[in-house]
Amino acid sequence: MRYHVDGDLVDAEDATVSVRDRGFQYGDAAFETLRAYGGQTFAWVAHHRRLEATCDALGIDHDFDSGALRGRVHETLAANDLTEAYVRLSITRGVQDGRLAPRENADPTVVVVVDPLPKGGVDGERVWNAPADVQTTTVRPTPDATIPSNAKTHNYLPGVLGRIDAEDADEALFVDDDGHVTEGASSNLFFVDDGTLYTPSTDLDVLPGVTRWAVTELAADLGIPVETGRYDLGDLYAADEAFLTNTTWEVRPIARVDDTSYSTCKVGAALAHEYAREVERRHY
Repeated sequence: MRYHVDGDLVDAEDATVSVRDRGFQYGDAAFETLRAYGGQTFAWVAHHRRLEATCDALGIDHDFDSGALRGRVHETLAANDLTEAYVRLSITRGVQDGRLAPRENADPTVVVVVDPLPKGGVDGERVWNAPADVQTTTVRPTPDATIPSNAKTHNYLPGVLGRIDAEDADEALFVDDDGHVTEGASSNLFFVDDGTLYTPSTDLDVLPGVTRWAVTELAADLGIPVETGRYDLGDLYAADEAFLTNTTWEVRPIARVDDTSYSTCKVGAALAHEYAREVERRHY
């Protein structure tokens, strides 16, 4: 494999950053996880906007425009002869001395990592092998007042600790101090009750997922009512079905949350099919 590090394509064993890089030292960095279908990145504009929003929230000043960053992604895909892939694009504040306060006029570090991922679209393969087993975790999500919840940063310890706490489950589900379900460690949550699709509001500590946005748009196209709000575990347990969304899973049905099982995911399946059709329309 070859990766893109600070403007150069390098072999995987040589793809390194400095021990002084603030992304390594402090998690002082922004990143995006993307999918490549047919050699092109899905929903690039939405991902780039969120990356820019994260950099703005962290005060990371970089002069890479959308076309330049996308070009690095496509160079990395081409260098690995990949058309169907997982893509991670990171921008750190760069290499500085060990002071906590960042220095002005930093030179950001930009890294692109890719891995093969099965083809999307209506004839593609699922990237997961079964509906998800989900467990609520006692780990609390980072409050928005501490780290902006709309920022996708390298500070991912709550997700790591949540997955450890959830043991053998496929996903850990966060519940905030007020008892509201928020999101998974690496996914957004949806549930369906009496034909209406519900998802936690982004005025909670919820990262606005790109796939979450795409699914709500597709639901509107299908005439499925969508509501965002504040829901507790009782609302989720009482639902008819539930599913998760993220870039790599796309739409993944939930089989169980804690001790509650779901025997169907008809709305989720319809949205998964429509998502696959959207991928097909855009990339194949």
